[in-house]
Amino acid sequence: MTTTTDSESAFSKYLGEEGEDISSEGKNMKENPDVTTSHDECQTLRPNRSTYFEQKIHIPEVESSTFSFRKLWAFTGPGFLMSIAYLDPGNIESDLQSGTIAQFKLLWILMWATVLGLIMQRLAARLGVVTGLHLAELCQRIYPKIPRLVLWIMIEIAIIGSDMQEVIGTAIAFYLLSNKIIPLYGGVLITVADTFTFLFLDKYGLRKLEAFFGFLISVMAVTFGYEYIRVGPTQSEVVKGLFYPWCSHCDSKALLQAVGIVGAVIMPHNLYLHSALVKSREVDRSKKDDVKEANKYFFIESAIALLVSLIINIFVVSVFAEGLYDRTNADVHELCLTNNQLHANDFPNNTEKVEADIYKGGVFLGCQFGVAAMYIWAVGILAAGQSSTMTGTYAGQFVMEGFLDLHWTRWKRVLLTRTIAICPTLFVAIVSNIDDLTGMNDLLNALMSLQLPFALLPTLTFSSSVAIMGDFCNGLVNKVVASLLSIVVVAINLYFVFNFTQSNLPHHWAVYLGIGIFMFFYVLFVLYLVGIFLVALGCKQLITLPFIGKYLTELYTLEPQLSDTPAFDI
Repeated sequence: MTTTTDSESAFSKYLGEEGEDISSEGKNMKENPDVTTSHDECQTLRPNRSTYFEQKIHIPEVESSTFSFRKLWAFTGPGFLMSIAYLDPGNIESDLQSGTIAQFKLLWILMWATVLGLIMQRLAARLGVVTGLHLAELCQRIYPKIPRLVLWIMIEIAIIGSDMQEVIGTAIAFYLLSNKIIPLYGGVLITVADTFTFLFLDKYGLRKLEAFFGFLISVMAVTFGYEYIRVGPTQSEVVKGLFYPWCSHCDSKALLQAVGIVGAVIMPHNLYLHSALVKSREVDRSKKDDVKEANKYFFIESAIALLVSLIINIFVVSVFAEGLYDRTNADVHELCLTNNQLHANDFPNNTEKVEADIYKGGVFLGCQFGVAAMYIWAVGILAAGQSSTMTGTYAGQFVMEGFLDLHWTRWKRVLLTRTIAICPTLFVAIVSNIDDLTGMNDLLNALMSLQLPFALLPTLTFSSSVAIMGDFCNGLVNKVVASLLSIVVVAINLYFVFNFTQSNLPHHWAVYLGIGIFMFFYVLFVLYLVGIFLVALGCKQLITLPFIGKYLTELYTLEPQLSDTPAFDI
């Protein structure tokens, strides 16, 4: 490697095509001279144009060297957009099912799953700040052609699955708000139009767009907070549920719900989204202190945003833990009849326990506390669905541009993702009933759980690589903690998928054969990503393995500041 004489420079410049200096965006990577690669595998390390960043937010200069609220405000925005994935309709449904099945006993899992999410989001944000490239761009530059195309397909599947959940949630919100006047398929179609409308808000300025997302989060906080106050759950039980890490007298349904909570909270595409959103701030990546400061403020902002999302999720769990736990369909049916609600038939008059979803949850609130409670719930679901739909579209834009170096206009990208998500959802909405539509969430959660390794492993690999992150790579403690937590999360999600397939797929040899073939290639690809991760951790012996070693080599390096200090955690 060459050295730099500028003691303030965190990273050296590199040359782009035709030898011009393109270091202004901090894309500090160059092809590894120790590795021989074919021409078609050598990637141009030019930053991709991103449709989100038509402007960048200036970071003010302040005298304080430790902490400044002015600087925190300047960095505020990306973390709250990221936190919306923790509040999408899939998470809201998981919350209410958790309360209905296990009362307050799984709140501690929700809290620690959110903490785990914060750890992974921190790594994703650091990638964007330090390298100036988001996660999809790094995958495009570092992985060979076939693996990166497989990665792209997997993440697109996760985005489409999440998108379908958000469309379903929005359609149900319109169904409730209109008192069944707007059919489910009508709500699905409305979602297309309003998404197009809201996505053009960024034309009025980045801060206004972020403010609009902040408004939608506030709507969720107010509406679900109102339900929390209206129901009035036992506060001592809420606190006990958060800090007593056990689930006494819980059955297999509660265990599966606990697994579902983790799967619903950690969203694969959200790591790609967050690593791109942080590029919207002006950070001088030629100065290590500025990069260090940006990492600090983005972490604080993300922690605040996820704390807000956790509080909102606690509201939802507690409302239904107090209201629907251990209740039968006949109980709610009688309650609706007593209060002259038209939705009584949504709960069959039998002694089976209520199987709650976001639709039945709203109906129950209307029967228990009056129609206003149902409409307020629906407004909260509408805000959750609409905000997560918009951020999902941004994630799709970043993923497509990063992996394929393909720059579509906004309306084309929205049209593509909307069409793919809406076609199956619209079909189910037309030919089936509300139970079938809400029941799709379990299938979609299982689908997204399978994609989780394809976000976690690249994030861990790149953030742990000295070649990519320089002095900002993960320290030993961070590597161990993040790796162990990732193993736990992936194992939990695979258990959820296994349980779902056992319960919902036909027991036929052809089905088992198809699953077996899929899992063979799935595990093989995951092991390939794990191998690259181990090389990034320092297991260079893997490179010498016959046949596969050459595919595990790091193809690019980053020239960090000449420093004797070890890698550190910020």
